[in-house]
Amino acid sequence: MTEQKNHEDQIPYKGQGIKRRSRYNTPGMRTLPRPHRLQSSHRRVYEVSHSTQESFPQRLTRFRYAIARFLANETKSGLILMVSALLALIVANSPWRHIYEAVSAYHIGPQSLHLNLSVGHWAADGLLTIFFFVVGLELKTEFVTGSLRDIKEAALPMLAAVFGMIGPALIYILIQSLSAEPAYHGWAIPTATDIAFAVAILGIFGRGLPPAARTFLLTLAVVDDLLAIIVIAVFYSENINFVALLLSLVVVVIFMLLVQNRITFWWILIPVAVVAWALMHASGVHATIAGVLMGLSVPALRRRHEEQMTHRFVERINPWSAGLALPLFAFFSAGVNMVDSSGLVSTLTDPVTVGIILGMPIGKFLGVFVSVAVLTTFTRLKLGNGVDLGDILPISILCGIGFTVALLIAGLAFPAGSPHVEHGKLAVLAGTLASALLGSMLLHHRTRKHVRH
Repeated sequence: MTEQKNHEDQIPYKGQGIKRRSRYNTPGMRTLPRPHRLQSSHRRVYEVSHSTQESFPQRLTRFRYAIARFLANETKSGLILMVSALLALIVANSPWRHIYEAVSAYHIGPQSLHLNLSVGHWAADGLLTIFFFVVGLELKTEFVTGSLRDIKEAALPMLAAVFGMIGPALIYILIQSLSAEPAYHGWAIPTATDIAFAVAILGIFGRGLPPAARTFLLTLAVVDDLLAIIVIAVFYSENINFVALLLSLVVVVIFMLLVQNRITFWWILIPVAVVAWALMHASGVHATIAGVLMGLSVPALRRRHEEQMTHRFVERINPWSAGLALPLFAFFSAGVNMVDSSGLVSTLTDPVTVGIILGMPIGKFLGVFVSVAVLTTFTRLKLGNGVDLGDILPISILCGIGFTVALLIAGLAFPAGSPHVEHGKLAVLAGTLASALLGSMLLHHRTRKHVRH
């Protein structure tokens, strides 16, 4: 009994699970107690002394890093986005709805620069550019050093992303073709996948799945974001001013040259970025495209003794994107007034609403799951690292979660003031909720099966 107890008290070392060497787990120190917590160097970067003699700048720095850590969590930032959307729905249907509509429609900005926009327009075209800049940074990282670097491994989720956009579009077009007054211009609304929501739900309910399942979803969602950006640029940009577009691209090149030469002072980059955004807005192309292009121009290769620049930019800008830009966009975009509209029944029976609600979960399932099943059966493309078709089923439903980009496209697809705009936004919220609930239940069932095995 004594030998067994001593054996249990000993600390395993070398090949028995210890991956970090310290004075507590060297062979000569096996009987000493292990440290309470082994911290990584990355986490120590954010830690500031909690001494009672902290100066105000130190407290401010610690508070700023605490917010950054909070917003870096995909689940928590996704919850903030959901709360913003829910609050918008409550206010838009409350006795204060007229104040909400007046604030959203209030115009501000210089008219001489064609920037006298409503508050809602500023949220969609201005603040959302910060989010798209982060998307561009993540795309660049994935293409250079991430999951999209090896085309052989990324081919299957990339093709699944393409078919995952075709499926919802076909469902939407089919519904419109069966209606008396079709509205085909909204075909792209149910095609977008919100990477933050989808990954957050996978992290909560899919903890028993193989790690490669998360990589598959991330790769698919990143390609989906890229395709959505192309759709917005090609199909939802009208009356293009090619002179302003060319000037905007020139300023983007200037931004690229600055970051390529490691000139990253904020008082230089931010004015250049604002000029590129303003020229892109004046060109008629959706202004968020400027954010994507500038994000893609940031170098992702890491020099010796230097942090990867795309990661550094994401760490600095993501709190502004997740904590300010996205919640405000959701608040001014998701507020659908159903009290003064034609009524909930007529809204839910609108072919636009039906096409989006059915297209998001069902269309994504048909596009993603069926394409993966066919490709893995009849081609050399295979699922690996412990992932099988049973794991792809709930992931395909999660891909129907479309929030940020879907709400943006819903505002671009139809003329301002059209009832289809409000119906489309309500349908995006309903389709997202349906995909999230169904995907969560399927994930829970699948993870229980993994545990049993």
